[in-house]
Amino acid sequence: MPNILTSLMPDIYASLDVVSREMVGFIPAVTLDAGVSRAALNQTVRSFVTPAVEAEDSAPAQLPPDTGDQDIGNVPITISRSRSVPFRWTGEEERGMDSGPGAKSIRVDQITQAMRTLVNELEVFVGGMARPAASRAWGTPGSTPFDGDLKDPAHVLKILKDNGAPVSGLQLVIDTTAGANLRSQVKVTDTFDKEAIEMRGRGTLIDIHNFKIRESAGVVDADAWTPGTGSGYTANGAHAKGATLIAVQAGTGGIRAGDIIAFAGDASQYVVTGALAGGLLTIGAPGLRKAVADGVAVTVLPAATANVAFHRSAIVLATRPPAIPDGGDMADDRTLVTDPVSGITFEFATYPQYRRRRYEVSLAYGGAVIKPAHTALLLG
Repeated sequence: MPNILTSLMPDIYASLDVVSREMVGFIPAVTLDAGVSRAALNQTVRSFVTPAVEAEDSAPAQLPPDTGDQDIGNVPITISRSRSVPFRWTGEEERGMDSGPGAKSIRVDQITQAMRTLVNELEVFVGGMARPAASRAWGTPGSTPFDGDLKDPAHVLKILKDNGAPVSGLQLVIDTTAGANLRSQVKVTDTFDKEAIEMRGRGTLIDIHNFKIRESAGVVDADAWTPGTGSGYTANGAHAKGATLIAVQAGTGGIRAGDIIAFAGDASQYVVTGALAGGLLTIGAPGLRKAVADGVAVTVLPAATANVAFHRSAIVLATRPPAIPDGGDMADDRTLVTDPVSGITFEFATYPQYRRRRYEVSLAYGGAVIKPAHTALLLG
């Protein structure tokens, strides 16, 4: 069996160098794998979630109190996608290109674009996954963050702190418009440190207010989000502080998962994690910051860009090579290469055909927001 990829490895690593310099925001900010990659495609692995508990008085007695039962929840995580980027060459095409720019030069660019496609898919996947699973939001729809000051990360930090998130390992992933505003506020490029400059080129801007701030093209922008048409809704009954299931009445139109809503008299902005159905919607944990009275107006905010602040452990991304059967498939060679920046391992495979060879760059992936309380949106 010919070892095709041995001769192809210089092309793969040349391409990897190019991809490594691409801007990556979400992927290096989240928790990678956490054992989920052992799952088959569309198989669910559950991550346990322990509930918040209340203290009780300690009183001497003959026997300890008959208390302590807890309902342990879980969040499903699924390897939901198996993706490949193929390209192929015939013998005649290779011979024709070798009289010009050379098949090898073109193949390097093809590998580069294949890895770039999959990395960009992952960035969009994580950004889209985070938006409808966050706890609350800060900011004004249509107003880009970092416009004149640095208060925005301070306010999303307050949300995460109030929710009990750890203060180390915090991440803030923003779009390039917010990044442009940030650059005008602080001298993120004022350094001669080579490694720091390279990191900024890959998407890490600066650390502010305990956040490692990164840029990503995977942030869901306002143009890509159409809010529900819900209007005129009011709270149906009183809701206690901490409630996540909200009953509404009297309004018209829908409210989508991922919409941002506000209650009259409450300054907090809540992320809808469960769409309106049967007069009920769900907001992200830990729920209402203050009690809501019966009849209080509920407002759906207009479209907004959803920059994401979170603790690294709040979002899990699982990636692995697509599975092959024990007996193998028709590939005559395959290898794995890990991108040192994103941490993603790609599979390269080559398939012989009649006077033609197909090359394939592949990745299977999935993920979940396993701790919504440790995730918040910075609106723009």
